Amino acid sequence: MQRVLGLLFALLTLLGVAPGALAAASPHAGTILVAETTGAAPGSTVWVAVVQTLDRGWHTYWRNPGDAGEPMTAKWALPPGWRAGEIAWPAPKRLPVGPIMNYGYEGQVVLPVPIEVPLTARPGQTANITAALNFLVCAEVCIPESVEVSLAIPVVAGAPAPDPKWGPVIAEALAAVPKPSGLTAAFQSAGTKLTLAIAGAPLTGTRAADAYFYPYSESLIDHGKPQVVDRGPKGLTLTLAAVPAATPPTVAAGVLAVDGKTYEISAVAGPAPTGSGGLGVPAAPSGPGTGLLVALGGAFLGGLILNIMPCVFPILSMKAAALAAEGGDARAARLPAMAFLAGVVISFLGLALAMQAARAAGAAVGWGFQLQSPVAVAALDLVMLGAALNLSGLFEIGTSAQGLGAGLASRGGVVGSVFTGVLAVIVAAPCTAPFMGPALGFALTQPTPVALAVFLSLGLGFAAPFTVLSLSPALIRRLPRPGAWMDIFRKSLAFPMYGAAAWLAWVLTQQAGPAGLARVLTAGVVLGLAAWLFGLGQRRATVQGDRLALGLQATAALALAAAVALVIVGAYPAAPGSATSAAAAATPGELPSEPWSRERVAALQAAHRPAFVNFTAAWCVTCQVNDRVAFSSDEVRAAFKRAGAVYLVADWTNRDGAIAAALAEQGRIGVPLYLVYGVDGGPPKVLPQLLTPALVADALDTAAKHTS
Repeated sequence: MQRVLGLLFALLTLLGVAPGALAAASPHAGTILVAETTGAAPGSTVWVAVVQTLDRGWHTYWRNPGDAGEPMTAKWALPPGWRAGEIAWPAPKRLPVGPIMNYGYEGQVVLPVPIEVPLTARPGQTANITAALNFLVCAEVCIPESVEVSLAIPVVAGAPAPDPKWGPVIAEALAAVPKPSGLTAAFQSAGTKLTLAIAGAPLTGTRAADAYFYPYSESLIDHGKPQVVDRGPKGLTLTLAAVPAATPPTVAAGVLAVDGKTYEISAVAGPAPTGSGGLGVPAAPSGPGTGLLVALGGAFLGGLILNIMPCVFPILSMKAAALAAEGGDARAARLPAMAFLAGVVISFLGLALAMQAARAAGAAVGWGFQLQSPVAVAALDLVMLGAALNLSGLFEIGTSAQGLGAGLASRGGVVGSVFTGVLAVIVAAPCTAPFMGPALGFALTQPTPVALAVFLSLGLGFAAPFTVLSLSPALIRRLPRPGAWMDIFRKSLAFPMYGAAAWLAWVLTQQAGPAGLARVLTAGVVLGLAAWLFGLGQRRATVQGDRLALGLQATAALALAAAVALVIVGAYPAAPGSATSAAAAATPGELPSEPWSRERVAALQAAHRPAFVNFTAAWCVTCQVNDRVAFSSDEVRAAFKRAGAVYLVADWTNRDGAIAAALAEQGRIGVPLYLVYGVDGGPPKVLPQLLTPALVADALDTAAKHTS
C-alpha cells in the first residue's frame, strides 16, 4: 500500500512537471556532499554527509517513509578499495497528510555516511567520491529527483583536522542518530493490535510526553492510526494498530521518541518488562506555563473545599477547640496558627515525595494510597482513638490536669498545632474535593519540583481558613471568652473522633476481614488502658507532688501499652482475600452491580448499552456519603432500570494497578470518580464528586438516548 501511494504521488507530479526536471537539481532541495575532516588517513573511516537545504513547506523522507513516499537511495562511485556504508538516519518527524502519516525531514537535512579508506591509499593523492542520489521532495506535490554530488578528499599521512565548517555539523548529526541505550523491549501481537513495552534506566520516571514509535518496517503497523501510551515507573507501553499479516512478526525494531530524546530499540515477542506500564496515559500537553498555573489554582481551590468534606470534620473540630481556647487573644493565636500551617504544608509535601518515590519504585499509587495498607489504617485508627480519649479528658498531652485546655485539642502550643496539621492531612487523604483531581493528576505527570509546587498550593488552600481566622484580630475578638463552657465543648468534640475511629475500624474490616478487626479492637482496649494509667499518673503527681516517680511510671505504662498495640496491629499481613468486598458495601439498597474491568466496559459499548462506573474505596468518606445519598435512592434505582444501564464498581480499597491506570487516563489520582458511558459510544461523561439522586438519574437518562 505504501509503495502504491508513493507511485501515485509521483504519477500525479509527472503530469505537471517537465521531463527535463527529473534530471536537474531540485529547486526546492539544494543538495551537496561534504566531509567531517579535511582529509582521510589510510586504514581509517571518514564520515561524509549528504546535506540538503529544503525550502519552507517542503520535505524529504526517512528510511521508512510511512504511508507514502520513498527514502533516499545512493549509488556510490569510489576509488578502488574504498567502501561506503549505510546512511546513519537521524530520527524523523511526523508529517501527517489527511488520514495518512509520513516520516521525514524539513529544513536542513544532514545524512551521514561512513567511508572506509583502504590501507593502500597513498598520502598525497586525492580521492574523488561521487554519489548518484534518488529521492522525493514533496509539499502539496512530490517531485522525484535524481542528482549527482561529488567530493574530493585528500589522503593524508597523519590524523586529519576537522573541517571547520562541516565537522561540527556532521558530529552533531551523528550524536543525534538514535542508538541502543540498554532498554529492554518486548511486544505482543493479537489480531489488529500490537502492544510494545519498553523499560530501562533511561526511561525511569519518564513523563512520556508525545511518546512515539517509528518502525523500521513499512508493514508492521498502520502508521495513520494513533499510538496510545501507558506510562510506567520504569518505562512505557505503546498500543499500536498492527497490519494484518499471514506470518506474525518476529521482531519490532525502530526508533522510540520520548521526552525530547530518541532511542533505537529492537523488541522481541514476549511478556512486558517490569515497570513498563500501569500509571495511565500522560497528561495532555498544554501551553507554556498554562498547565501549571491552572493546576496551582485548582489545587488551592481544592484545598479550600477540602475543609468542608466529611472526612476532615473530626480533625478540624480539634482545631476549633484550640482556637476557641484563645478567647479573643489574637497575639496568642498567631504562633499556633503558623505551626498548624507548617504541619499541613510539610505533610502535603511529604505525601507528594512519598507518592513520587512509590511510583518510581514501580507501585501504582494515587491519592489516599496510605489507606490502602491495613497496617496504616489500623495505626491511624489508634491515633484517632487516642485523640478522642485526650479530648474526653482521660489524659493530657504535655501538661498537667491543672492546664486543662492546653493540650492537643485546646490551646495546643506549637507542637500540638503542628501535630494537628499533620493529622488533618492524613485523614483528608481519603477525600478528593472538586478541582483537586485534575490538579493532582497533572502534578504526578510532571518533574518533582512541579509536583511539589502543586502540592504546596493544595496545602496552602487547605490551611488558609484557619490560618486567616487565627491571624485576624477582628475575627478573634468575636470569639467568646474562656470559661467553664470550654470543658464541655472540648469533651463534646471527642465524639466525632470516636466516630472516625469506628469508621476506620470498618474500613479495616473491608481490607483484612474479621481477624484484622479483632486485632485492632484488642489494640484499642490496650491503648485505652494505657491512656487511663497515664492520666492517673498525671493526677497523682499533681496531688502528691511526686512528679518524677509517678510520671516515669505512667510513661512506662504508656510506652509498654503502645508497644503491645503496635505489635498486635503490625503482626498480621494484609489479607484482601479474607476481606469483605467494598463493592458490595458500595451498593446499598441492593442496587445490582458488577466488578469493573476494561473488557466489560468495551463489551457494553459494543452492545450499545449505557454503563455507570463508580470508582470507590471503603476508606473514601465522600464515596460512602454518595453511596448512601445517591445510589440508595428509589429515584436512581428507577433510572438504572429505565435506561437499561449496567452499574460497574471499581473497588480501590486495596491497591489495584488497573484501577490506578484508569484513573490516570481521566487525569485523576484518587477517588471518587464517576463515569457514565452512553449508548452511542465515545468518551464517558465525568460527573461531579458530590452526587445527588437527580444528577445521577439525569445522567443515566441522557446516556440512554441516541444522539445521532
